[in-house]
Parts: sequence; C-alpha cells; structure tokens
Amino acid sequence: MNQLKAALFDLDGVVFDTEPQYTVFWGSQCRLYHPEHPGLEHEIKGSTLDQIYDKWWNGDLVKEREKVTERLNAFEAQMDYTYIAGLEAFIVDLHKNGVKTAVVTSSNKPKMESVFKARPEFTTLFDAILTSEDFAESKPSPDCYLRGAKRFGLQPSECVVLEDSFNGLKSGRAAGMFVVGLATTNKKEDIAPLSDIQIADYEGLTFDCLKEIINIKH
Repeated sequence: MNQLKAALFDLDGVVFDTEPQYTVFWGSQCRLYHPEHPGLEHEIKGSTLDQIYDKWWNGDLVKEREKVTERLNAFEAQMDYTYIAGLEAFIVDLHKNGVKTAVVTSSNKPKMESVFKARPEFTTLFDAILTSEDFAESKPSPDCYLRGAKRFGLQPSECVVLEDSFNGLKSGRAAGMFVVGLATTNKKEDIAPLSDIQIADYEGLTFDCLKEIINIKH
C-alpha cells in the first residue's frame, strides 16, 4: 500500500456493538423454529438475511419468512446502537488525514432508517453508506468492497477493510485490501487467519498507528 486513502467499515460488530443483541433475537427465532439445533444463533453470525433464510427457513418454513422479517424490523427499530469504543475519535483522525470513510454493510435501507433515527449524527461520520441494495453479490464475495473503492475512484490497494465476521473478513481479503479484524463477534485467534491485524476496539488507534502497521506488514 503506497497510501491509505479510504477506510471501509462493516456495520454490526464494527461500527456498532450490536452483535450480542442480534444473538438474543436470533436465539428466540431459532428456538422457535429449530429447537432440534441448539446454539444455531451462534452458527449464523455474520450471514446475511437471505443466506439465513436460504439455509434455515426453506421448505415448509418459507411461509414463515415474512413473520420473522417483521419481527426483525421491529427489533431493529428499538435496538441500542452503541458505537464500538474509540470509533468516533478514530474516524475524526482519519478525516483529518484526508482518508475517506464508508460503511459497507449487508444491512438494508429499512435497517439504516432505524440507525439514522437512533443516531442522527451517523451520516456525518461517513462519506458514503453502501447497503445490500447496492451490491450484486453478498459477502464473502468481494463485490461490496470493490464497489466501495470504486465509489471513491480508488484502487483496492489504497483501501483498508474493517470487519468482524468470517464472511466479511473473507470479502475484504478477496477484494485485495488490507484487513483489520475486530474481535467483537469472534475470538481473536479465530479471525487471525483471515485478517492482517486484530483489535478489540478502536481505543488508541490512529491514522499514524494504522499506517505504520500497514507499512510493517507490507
């Protein structure tokens, strides 16, 4: 990487500390529809809604998808959208150093409306917000992050991806970008093979620090 010009953030588990809340929601739905599979809510972490439905709400359960989606929308509308520690200061420092920022998420526009309502300042943190409606393929395909780079007219080598889920980490890797793994959803040792560095949160992370790490790694 010659120059860091953009930071592309996933949303849940990377911008917001929401993964524990989703575990509660999907735990209730999995116990209702798949009592034969204890702990399923942990297995589906990092999957898109379509991926979850395709694998677990198929056959006779297809007719239940609409109900689950309605419950999910209602749940997301009242979620607690707390930023990962240190995020806001890190983004301010990136902007101060001329780095563009974007959210690249598999969440849809209705979910983002809930985010904007809970966090009116959210749109001022990021230069672009890309949602599932903007992508042809879901993570782990690199499509979303390649589109994120294209939004700023940049090459993949000029971008950093910040991710927590296995599918997201694979997406960033496949896009040919430097990948920062957040150990918010999975253990540090589990995400290490799919990321260049691993962090617990953004406390103490700065543009200069990240640039130095990238130069050392490369």
